[in-house]
Amino acid sequence: MNAAISVEHLSKQYRINAVGGSYRTLRESLMEGAAALWQRLRGRAPAGASGDDGAAELWALKDVSFEVEPGEVLGVVGRNGAGKSTLLKVLSRITSPTAGQVDLRGRVGSLLEVGTGFHPELTGRENIFLNGAILGMSRREVARKFDDIVDFAEISRFLDTPVKRYSSGMYTRLAFAVASHLEPEILIVDEVLAVGDAAFQQKCLGKMGQVSRQGRTVLFVSHNMTAVKALCTRALLMEAGRVALDGDVDEVVNRYLTAGTDMARTGIIPEDAPRLRDVPDEARFRSVRLTDLEGRELSQLYFGQPFRVNFVCDVLKDISDGHFEVSLSTLDGTQVTYSTTLDGGRGPMHLARGRHEVIAEIDNVLLPREYTIDLGVHHQNGMTADFVQRCADFNVLRVADSGDDHYFWPRTRGFIRLATEWKIAISP
Repeated sequence: MNAAISVEHLSKQYRINAVGGSYRTLRESLMEGAAALWQRLRGRAPAGASGDDGAAELWALKDVSFEVEPGEVLGVVGRNGAGKSTLLKVLSRITSPTAGQVDLRGRVGSLLEVGTGFHPELTGRENIFLNGAILGMSRREVARKFDDIVDFAEISRFLDTPVKRYSSGMYTRLAFAVASHLEPEILIVDEVLAVGDAAFQQKCLGKMGQVSRQGRTVLFVSHNMTAVKALCTRALLMEAGRVALDGDVDEVVNRYLTAGTDMARTGIIPEDAPRLRDVPDEARFRSVRLTDLEGRELSQLYFGQPFRVNFVCDVLKDISDGHFEVSLSTLDGTQVTYSTTLDGGRGPMHLARGRHEVIAEIDNVLLPREYTIDLGVHHQNGMTADFVQRCADFNVLRVADSGDDHYFWPRTRGFIRLATEWKIAISP
């Protein structure tokens, strides 16, 4: 069977820090090119024509090769700047490679960022048909899928409103609905799904799973490792524009969460730690420590021993409706349970700009095994200011600190022990 996607020795180079090297629009680039042509026709060398314009070379992709089979769901993970988005733009033919070859067998539907592929002045209805035409579909084919798209996107009330008036969530819902329902053989989805709420994200994951079961191919880029593990059958880890690891999803996710940092061991959260954010530059976690109730630092707990999670978070902009989260997961990324400052009926907090030192005291109901701590700070509507996975590892022992409340069996089933009161009556 021929691969749905074949990438051979793909490289992409950019020139950065050129003189006047700020980002230029297409119009500015065309005007500059016309001016340079006029200067050459007049026999004058334009400024910077010597070739020494102070530009530096950046290889966003370097010698990338892989194949994806029909029906396969490939997750692409990596830190910011690793080359993920550039790879998807090349595969989507938004940008051209500097070297190498890409073969795509089938129609491609892409959802790379909010705003891609829609005309802001057109209504939602008009953009559905426009996107279908871009994908090479007839008006009749689009009409056949139209009701399903609108139902999935949940925007029927605003169908005849120009999309420039849509919220980012509405825009994303419609864009994903169009990209997934118009039957592309290859569906390419970037982190843009993070814009939607939790219920819609689950809906999208279910749809991508359905697409793959129909024999179509999905490329999924995300910082959400739980979503990657739930959806993908294989994963790529990108580092510095190269494929660092290609293979089993669990292995790739574990390498990604621990690559290049001792965070899980030291509790120091570096600037380039893998983070999930819906809202950029609002908050940044700095460190986390696990201690007993007396403040003694530890990395392992007795069975049933309560503990504290102490962490530092810099709030970079005031968050009027914020809350903190401490999440407990297994080392392979399976979420066990979590607690937030909203628990117990408490409302959201005003998180003022500045450094916040937070302590969460936790009643330990964990069964013996290894765990890790994830930290989050969110808005009331679920939008994430910062979320860092695998900040600090620890393990729960089978033996209790005192008394007879040990865990007697060598293997555990599940993750937590329920607080249960037993009443047993003996019938005569």
